[in-house]
Amino acid sequence: MDLLNTLVDKGLRRELPTREEALAVLATSDDDLLDVVAAAGKVRRHWFGRRVKLNYLVNLKSGLCPEDCSYCSQRLGSTTGILKYTWLKPDQASQAAAAGLAGGAKRVCLVASGRGPTDRDVDRVSETIKAIKDQNEGVEVCACLGLLSDGQAERLRDAGADAYNHNLNTSEGTYGDITTTHTYADRVDTVQKAHGAGLSACSGLIAGMGESDEDLVDVVYSLRELDPDSVPVNFLIPVEGTPLAKEWNLTPQRCLRILAMVRFVCPDVEVRIAGGREVHLRTMQPLALNLANSIFLGDYLTTEGQAGKADLEMIADAGFEVEGTDQVTLPEHRTETAQGGCGSHDGAGCGSHESAGCGSHEGGGVCGTPAAAAAAPAGEPRTDLVAVRRRGAGTDLAPNA
Repeated sequence: MDLLNTLVDKGLRRELPTREEALAVLATSDDDLLDVVAAAGKVRRHWFGRRVKLNYLVNLKSGLCPEDCSYCSQRLGSTTGILKYTWLKPDQASQAAAAGLAGGAKRVCLVASGRGPTDRDVDRVSETIKAIKDQNEGVEVCACLGLLSDGQAERLRDAGADAYNHNLNTSEGTYGDITTTHTYADRVDTVQKAHGAGLSACSGLIAGMGESDEDLVDVVYSLRELDPDSVPVNFLIPVEGTPLAKEWNLTPQRCLRILAMVRFVCPDVEVRIAGGREVHLRTMQPLALNLANSIFLGDYLTTEGQAGKADLEMIADAGFEVEGTDQVTLPEHRTETAQGGCGSHDGAGCGSHESAGCGSHEGGGVCGTPAAAAAAPAGEPRTDLVAVRRRGAGTDLAPNA
């Protein structure tokens, strides 16, 4: 396929594809899908080898958000029945982080719901960053707190934060259909504040909210222009109680095409499969490792994810290796001014949109679903794969990591 040969050549040179080429990737047929994965895989391996970076979410403050993001289970007026609690103390957050680090994660993403942090909130998170770094040598910490005010990014950097995440989520043209309590420009401003403060900027998207191919290309090209070190790709989990609860628009094949397009447009950045991989990629998750070089380990913010042990087995079985704390994530030409990245939005975090995740239970396989549920007809909404998180941070139960 001439298109794929062209895109591989451009990816190896870090050359931006045309919009027409990016749209053509999304329009490829199922018959060509493995060729698309193989081509994007060449670009991924050129810049990142066969390493997979593991990231671990700690939800510092859950629910009670004043923003109205349609995809988010923590949104204003949410009836999703998620865990709701105020700020974890530094030692509680550090204890939660330790579980993920013990499972192989090299980065901890500290997330708090809300429009953005107050100065007192920044103090709280700064204390938490110090507690985690004092107890875990070499750990990377990403703060994911929403819209930043002037000077807050610098304070987080001085406290030891390595990165800050804030997703664009969707195209500028459709953003107002998803959220009304803040603007697309507000999000761009926060990413720029993080970048300007010397933090590793990270920003990504949510696919599956009813957007067009053109919208997906628009947001990925906007991300390329912002030049974050990390681009998390979330796949919408339509959680009951949110306005997008009926939006089941994704198939495993579509998810793979989206990841391939992102890799071609952003060849040398950390592309992370974030929320929704278990629900929408399902048994095709291992194929996606040929496109992305980063995932989350275990549970998400308010929903359950695949068992951490299953994540590690999947990586090994697919012929990949977990990236160690002694390895640098980004290619050398990017590490001169950056340290790696993560991604989030106001009340979600590190690239995991708030309705991310699925129902993984002890002893289960992918999402821990019974055989009867796993045999659901193709194209049917998989509500059986969505479960509210009831363990880990904010509970007395051990986390999934």
